[in-house]
Amino acid sequence: MIPQSILLVGGSGFIGQALVRRLAAEGYDVHILSRTGTKNTDHPLGITEHLGDQGDSTLVAPLLKKCHHVFHLATSTTPADTIWQPAREAEQNLLPTLRFLECAQDFPGNRYVFLSTGGALYGDAALANEETPPRPTSYHGATKLALEHFFEILGQRHPGSLTVLRPSNVYGPHQPLRPGFGVIRTLLERARTGAKITVFGDGRAVRDYLYIDDLIDACLLAMDKPTGTYNIGSGTGHSLRDVLAMIEQVTGSPLEIEHQPQRASDVHRIVLDTHRAQEQLGWRAHVQLLEGLQRCWRVGE
Repeated sequence: MIPQSILLVGGSGFIGQALVRRLAAEGYDVHILSRTGTKNTDHPLGITEHLGDQGDSTLVAPLLKKCHHVFHLATSTTPADTIWQPAREAEQNLLPTLRFLECAQDFPGNRYVFLSTGGALYGDAALANEETPPRPTSYHGATKLALEHFFEILGQRHPGSLTVLRPSNVYGPHQPLRPGFGVIRTLLERARTGAKITVFGDGRAVRDYLYIDDLIDACLLAMDKPTGTYNIGSGTGHSLRDVLAMIEQVTGSPLEIEHQPQRASDVHRIVLDTHRAQEQLGWRAHVQLLEGLQRCWRVGE
Protein backbone atom coordinates (compact mmCIF):
# COMPACT_ATOMS: atom_id res chain seq x y z
CA MET A 1 0.00 0.00 0.00
CA ILE A 2 1.40 3.42 -1.02
CA PRO A 3 1.66 5.82 1.98
CA GLN A 4 -0.66 8.81 1.91
CA SER A 5 1.21 12.04 1.17
CA ILE A 6 0.75 15.05 3.46
CA LEU A 7 2.10 18.59 3.02
CA LEU A 8 3.06 20.85 5.91
CA VAL A 9 3.35 24.48 4.84
CA GLY A 10 5.67 26.05 7.39
CA GLY A 11 6.58 22.69 8.89
CA SER A 12 10.03 23.68 10.16
CA GLY A 13 8.88 25.26 13.44
CA PHE A 14 8.13 23.82 16.87
CA ILE A 15 4.58 22.68 16.10
CA GLY A 16 5.46 21.61 12.57
CA GLN A 17 8.35 19.41 13.64
CA ALA A 18 6.25 17.73 16.34
CA LEU A 19 3.58 17.04 13.73
CA VAL A 20 6.16 15.76 11.24
CA ARG A 21 7.51 13.26 13.76
CA ARG A 22 4.03 11.99 14.57
CA LEU A 23 2.91 11.70 10.95
CA ALA A 24 6.09 9.88 9.97
CA ALA A 25 5.65 7.49 12.88
CA GLU A 26 2.09 6.82 11.64
CA GLY A 27 3.49 5.82 8.25
CA TYR A 28 2.60 8.90 6.17
CA ASP A 29 4.72 10.31 3.35
CA VAL A 30 5.47 13.78 4.77
CA HIS A 31 6.53 16.84 2.76
CA ILE A 32 7.76 20.00 4.52
CA LEU A 33 7.68 23.34 2.73
CA SER A 34 9.47 26.24 4.40
CA ARG A 35 11.64 29.21 3.61
CA THR A 36 14.22 28.50 6.31
CA GLY A 37 14.40 24.70 6.35
CA THR A 38 14.69 22.51 9.42
CA LYS A 39 18.51 22.30 9.27
CA ASN A 40 18.08 18.55 9.66
CA THR A 41 20.23 16.84 7.02
CA ASP A 42 19.30 13.32 8.07
CA HIS A 43 15.52 12.98 7.93
CA PRO A 44 14.09 9.50 8.43
CA LEU A 45 12.60 7.71 5.45
CA GLY A 46 9.26 9.20 4.48
CA ILE A 47 10.13 12.84 5.20
CA THR A 48 11.08 15.23 2.38
CA GLU A 49 12.01 18.89 2.71
CA HIS A 50 11.28 21.52 0.07
CA LEU A 51 13.02 24.86 0.55
CA GLY A 52 11.10 27.82 -0.81
CA ASP A 53 8.24 30.27 -0.47
CA GLN A 54 4.60 29.24 -0.10
CA GLY A 55 3.70 31.86 -2.68
CA ASP A 56 5.81 30.22 -5.39
CA SER A 57 3.22 28.39 -7.48
CA THR A 58 5.87 26.53 -9.50
CA LEU A 59 6.97 24.88 -6.26
CA VAL A 60 3.58 24.63 -4.54
CA ALA A 61 1.41 23.28 -7.36
CA PRO A 62 3.25 19.95 -7.77
CA LEU A 63 3.10 19.43 -4.00
CA LEU A 64 -0.64 20.14 -3.86
CA LYS A 65 -1.16 17.73 -6.74
CA LYS A 66 0.67 15.00 -4.82
CA CYS A 67 -0.50 15.77 -1.25
CA HIS A 68 -4.25 15.61 -0.68
CA HIS A 69 -4.00 16.58 3.01
CA VAL A 70 -2.40 19.96 3.75
CA PHE A 71 -1.57 21.57 7.10
CA HIS A 72 -0.95 25.31 6.90
CA LEU A 73 1.26 26.29 9.84
CA ALA A 74 3.35 29.05 8.30
CA THR A 75 3.86 32.23 10.31
CA SER A 76 6.86 34.51 10.58
CA THR A 77 5.87 36.61 13.59
CA THR A 78 4.53 36.53 17.13
CA PRO A 79 2.19 39.06 18.79
CA ALA A 80 5.19 40.67 20.48
CA ASP A 81 7.15 40.98 17.21
CA THR A 82 4.71 43.32 15.49
CA ILE A 83 3.09 45.33 18.29
CA TRP A 84 3.56 48.52 16.24
CA GLN A 85 4.21 47.02 12.78
CA PRO A 86 1.03 46.12 10.87
CA ALA A 87 2.80 46.35 7.51
CA ARG A 88 5.25 43.67 8.59
CA GLU A 89 2.33 41.33 9.26
CA ALA A 90 0.97 42.00 5.77
CA GLU A 91 4.33 41.48 4.08
CA GLN A 92 5.50 38.42 6.00
CA ASN A 93 2.26 36.55 6.74
CA LEU A 94 -0.80 37.85 4.93
CA LEU A 95 0.41 38.28 1.34
CA PRO A 96 2.46 35.05 1.14
CA THR A 97 -0.51 33.04 2.41
CA LEU A 98 -2.91 34.67 -0.04
CA ARG A 99 -0.58 33.70 -2.87
CA PHE A 100 -0.66 30.14 -1.54
CA LEU A 101 -4.46 30.25 -1.55
CA GLU A 102 -4.48 31.36 -5.18
CA CYS A 103 -2.67 28.15 -6.02
CA ALA A 104 -4.79 26.02 -3.65
CA GLN A 105 -7.95 27.03 -5.56
CA ASP A 106 -6.78 24.77 -8.40
CA PHE A 107 -6.88 21.70 -6.15
CA PRO A 108 -10.45 21.55 -4.82
CA GLY A 109 -10.20 17.88 -3.91
CA ASN A 110 -7.60 18.53 -1.20
CA ARG A 111 -8.37 18.84 2.49
CA TYR A 112 -6.82 21.78 4.35
CA VAL A 113 -6.19 22.32 8.06
CA PHE A 114 -5.34 25.94 8.88
CA LEU A 115 -3.65 26.52 12.24
CA SER A 116 -4.97 29.84 13.50
CA THR A 117 -4.79 31.03 17.12
CA GLY A 118 -7.04 30.94 20.14
CA GLY A 119 -4.77 32.84 22.48
CA ALA A 120 -4.48 35.97 20.32
CA LEU A 121 -7.89 35.97 18.63
CA TYR A 122 -10.59 36.61 21.23
CA GLY A 123 -9.12 39.37 23.37
CA ASP A 124 -10.26 39.20 27.00
CA ALA A 125 -12.63 36.26 27.47
CA ALA A 126 -13.26 34.20 30.59
CA LEU A 127 -14.28 31.16 28.51
CA ALA A 128 -14.35 31.76 24.76
CA ASN A 129 -16.19 29.40 22.45
CA GLU A 130 -16.11 29.46 18.68
CA GLU A 131 -19.09 31.83 18.56
CA THR A 132 -17.42 34.40 20.82
CA PRO A 133 -16.82 37.53 18.71
CA PRO A 134 -13.09 37.83 17.95
CA ARG A 135 -11.43 40.95 19.34
CA PRO A 136 -7.69 40.60 18.69
CA THR A 137 -5.49 43.10 20.49
CA SER A 138 -2.40 42.52 18.34
CA TYR A 139 -1.70 42.87 14.64
CA HIS A 140 -0.62 39.22 14.67
CA GLY A 141 -4.03 38.18 15.99
CA ALA A 142 -5.74 40.42 13.44
CA THR A 143 -3.77 38.76 10.65
CA LYS A 144 -4.77 35.28 11.84
CA LEU A 145 -8.40 36.37 11.89
CA ALA A 146 -8.14 37.79 8.38
CA LEU A 147 -6.53 34.59 7.12
CA GLU A 148 -9.30 32.53 8.70
CA HIS A 149 -11.78 34.49 6.59
CA PHE A 150 -9.75 33.99 3.43
CA PHE A 151 -9.45 30.25 4.08
CA GLU A 152 -13.17 30.12 4.83
CA ILE A 153 -13.91 31.41 1.31
CA LEU A 154 -11.97 28.41 -0.01
CA GLY A 155 -14.00 26.19 2.30
CA GLN A 156 -17.28 27.70 1.11
CA ARG A 157 -16.42 27.16 -2.53
CA HIS A 158 -15.33 23.59 -1.86
CA PRO A 159 -17.48 22.24 1.03
CA GLY A 160 -15.79 19.69 3.24
CA SER A 161 -12.30 20.91 2.40
CA LEU A 162 -11.37 23.10 5.40
CA THR A 163 -10.85 22.79 9.13
CA VAL A 164 -9.58 25.69 11.25
CA LEU A 165 -7.88 24.92 14.57
CA ARG A 166 -7.50 27.66 17.18
CA PRO A 167 -4.87 26.48 19.67
CA SER A 168 -4.19 28.25 22.94
CA ASN A 169 -0.65 28.85 24.28
CA VAL A 170 1.31 25.80 23.11
CA TYR A 171 4.38 24.53 24.97
CA GLY A 172 6.39 21.35 25.32
CA PRO A 173 9.80 19.69 25.05
CA HIS A 174 12.12 20.82 22.24
CA GLN A 175 10.45 24.21 21.91
CA PRO A 176 13.09 26.66 20.65
CA LEU A 177 14.05 29.56 22.87
CA ARG A 178 12.82 32.70 21.11
CA PRO A 179 12.63 36.25 22.54
CA GLY A 180 9.05 37.34 23.21
CA PHE A 181 7.54 33.93 22.45
CA GLY A 182 6.84 30.77 24.43
CA VAL A 183 6.49 31.90 28.04
CA ILE A 184 6.84 28.37 29.47
CA ARG A 185 10.05 27.74 27.52
CA THR A 186 11.46 31.11 28.58
CA LEU A 187 10.60 30.68 32.25
CA LEU A 188 12.13 27.20 32.43
CA GLU A 189 15.31 28.50 30.82
CA ARG A 190 15.49 31.36 33.33
CA ALA A 191 15.00 28.86 36.15
CA ARG A 192 17.79 26.70 34.76
CA THR A 193 20.29 29.56 34.45
CA GLY A 194 19.19 31.58 37.48
CA ALA A 195 18.58 34.62 35.29
CA LYS A 196 16.10 37.31 36.27
CA ILE A 197 12.51 36.90 35.01
CA THR A 198 10.66 39.91 33.64
CA VAL A 199 6.91 39.90 34.30
CA PHE A 200 4.80 42.39 32.36
CA GLY A 201 1.98 43.56 34.61
CA ASP A 202 1.13 42.19 38.05
CA GLY A 203 1.31 38.48 37.17
CA ARG A 204 -2.45 37.96 37.43
CA ALA A 205 -2.93 37.58 33.66
CA VAL A 206 -4.60 34.23 32.97
CA ARG A 207 -3.79 32.00 30.00
CA ASP A 208 -4.79 28.58 28.72
CA TYR A 209 -1.65 26.44 28.28
CA LEU A 210 -1.76 23.51 25.83
CA TYR A 211 0.80 20.69 25.79
CA ILE A 212 2.22 19.97 22.34
CA ASP A 213 1.17 16.31 22.23
CA ASP A 214 -2.45 17.27 22.83
CA LEU A 215 -2.35 19.70 19.91
CA ILE A 216 -0.82 17.06 17.62
CA ASP A 217 -3.62 14.67 18.58
CA ALA A 218 -6.13 17.31 17.45
CA CYS A 219 -4.28 17.83 14.17
CA LEU A 220 -4.45 14.15 13.29
CA LEU A 221 -8.14 13.96 14.15
CA ALA A 222 -8.82 17.04 12.00
CA MET A 223 -7.61 15.16 8.92
CA ASP A 224 -10.68 12.91 8.77
CA LYS A 225 -13.26 14.15 11.28
CA PRO A 226 -16.02 16.67 10.42
CA THR A 227 -14.69 19.95 9.07
CA GLY A 228 -15.26 23.17 10.97
CA THR A 229 -13.63 25.66 13.33
CA TYR A 230 -12.43 24.29 16.66
CA ASN A 231 -10.87 25.73 19.80
CA ILE A 232 -8.00 23.55 20.96
CA GLY A 233 -6.97 24.28 24.54
CA SER A 234 -6.80 22.82 28.01
CA GLY A 235 -10.00 24.59 29.04
CA THR A 236 -8.29 25.59 32.30
CA GLY A 237 -6.83 29.01 33.05
CA HIS A 238 -3.67 29.62 35.05
CA SER A 239 -2.36 33.01 36.10
CA LEU A 240 1.30 33.79 35.51
CA ARG A 241 1.71 33.74 39.29
CA ASP A 242 0.39 30.17 39.28
CA VAL A 243 2.85 29.20 36.55
CA LEU A 244 5.78 30.74 38.40
CA ALA A 245 4.82 28.87 41.59
CA MET A 246 4.59 25.58 39.66
CA ILE A 247 7.99 26.15 38.08
CA GLU A 248 9.52 26.75 41.50
CA GLN A 249 7.88 23.50 42.64
CA VAL A 250 9.14 21.54 39.63
CA THR A 251 12.68 22.94 39.65
CA GLY A 252 13.13 23.24 43.39
CA SER A 253 14.62 26.71 42.95
CA PRO A 254 13.29 30.19 43.82
CA LEU A 255 12.91 32.60 40.92
CA GLU A 256 14.15 36.18 40.76
CA ILE A 257 11.37 38.34 39.31
CA GLU A 258 11.18 41.96 38.18
CA HIS A 259 7.96 43.66 37.08
CA GLN A 260 7.50 45.87 34.01
CA PRO A 261 4.37 47.69 32.76
CA GLN A 262 1.83 45.62 30.87
CA ARG A 263 2.35 45.63 27.08
CA ALA A 264 -0.14 47.04 24.60
CA SER A 265 -0.91 43.61 23.09
CA ASP A 266 -1.50 41.81 26.40
CA VAL A 267 -4.95 40.70 27.54
CA HIS A 268 -5.98 40.02 31.13
CA ARG A 269 -7.64 36.63 30.67
CA ILE A 270 -8.21 34.16 27.84
CA VAL A 271 -9.37 30.57 28.36
CA LEU A 272 -10.86 28.41 25.60
CA ASP A 273 -14.08 26.43 25.67
CA THR A 274 -13.34 23.18 23.81
CA HIS A 275 -16.72 21.44 23.93
CA ARG A 276 -17.11 21.55 20.14
CA ALA A 277 -13.81 19.73 19.63
CA GLN A 278 -14.76 17.18 22.27
CA GLU A 279 -18.13 16.47 20.65
CA GLN A 280 -17.23 16.57 16.94
CA LEU A 281 -13.56 15.55 16.87
CA GLY A 282 -13.63 13.26 19.88
CA TRP A 283 -10.68 15.24 21.26
CA ARG A 284 -9.76 16.51 24.69
CA ALA A 285 -6.55 17.66 26.36
CA HIS A 286 -4.95 15.06 28.61
CA VAL A 287 -1.74 16.68 29.92
CA GLN A 288 -2.31 19.06 32.82
CA LEU A 289 0.05 21.99 33.25
CA LEU A 290 2.03 20.65 36.21
CA GLU A 291 2.66 17.35 34.43
CA GLY A 292 3.63 19.19 31.25
CA LEU A 293 6.13 21.33 33.15
CA GLN A 294 7.62 18.22 34.72
CA ARG A 295 8.03 16.60 31.31
CA CYS A 296 9.73 19.68 29.91
CA TRP A 297 12.07 19.96 32.87
CA ARG A 298 13.08 16.28 32.66
CA VAL A 299 14.21 16.58 29.04
CA GLY A 300 16.10 19.80 29.72
CA GLU A 301 13.74 22.33 28.10
